[in-house]
Amino acid sequence: MADVVQRRRMIAEGNAPDAIKQVEQAKLTALLGVCETTQCRRKAILAHFGEIYPSNCGNCDTCRSPVASWDGTEAAIKALACAYRTGQRFGAGHLIDVLMGKPTEKVTRFSHDQQAVFGAGKDMDVRSWQSVYRQLAALGLLQVDHNAHGALTLGEGARAVFKREQPVILRKDRPRKAAEVRRQLAGAVELPEPIMSIFNALRAERLRIARQQGVPPYVVFQDATLRALAQSRPQTRDELLSIPGIGQAKLERYGNAFLAVLAEQPVAD
Repeated sequence: MADVVQRRRMIAEGNAPDAIKQVEQAKLTALLGVCETTQCRRKAILAHFGEIYPSNCGNCDTCRSPVASWDGTEAAIKALACAYRTGQRFGAGHLIDVLMGKPTEKVTRFSHDQQAVFGAGKDMDVRSWQSVYRQLAALGLLQVDHNAHGALTLGEGARAVFKREQPVILRKDRPRKAAEVRRQLAGAVELPEPIMSIFNALRAERLRIARQQGVPPYVVFQDATLRALAQSRPQTRDELLSIPGIGQAKLERYGNAFLAVLAEQPVAD
């Protein structure tokens, strides 16, 4: 989902005419559909270009290793209802908190713990809900509003799902292997212990801000920027501007908060 938000924002903030942006958004939607399909990928690609392939190709990954799928209609209804009941103003992270019944500061501030959808998704874990929201966006049943920090709004076809006129078949994500997770985290454990402690404090602040704003953490700062902050420990706003990934806009938005975190860290011997 974070990749979808980022790419849609890049298209929207580009210098191309609106007509070209609409074409690029449509291409991205089509690409997501091919990525998430449970069927033969060759059929999906040719269908995008108006061609009908009579049978499965037998050569693509979904043909050679069929993807497990499940009837996600009820989950889709809950996910869509949560977006609708909360005003179509929030990203997937906040919506999942509501579905999981987590009384976060943001959930209670907007009284979303009083909504009927609060806690309605406790039968599934967070990663499963992330998959549901990602696939609903790929199917076009949810749209990502780049002007509202990745807020999810109902797309075409959502009404038919609500009325159970359109079933929603979703793919089951393959379990992530421990080795893969370790590789993804490798960049975060290469720092010496004193600096790692600062890095973790910065990550905690980034997560707090991201949840408050309903955006993915990388939208606030990338990990590389946090590492540079932990290693150089800038003390002033001017010094912050020398850090890769921090421009004037992010300095104004986040600078004071991260300077406060750095100031709280003990000085190394």
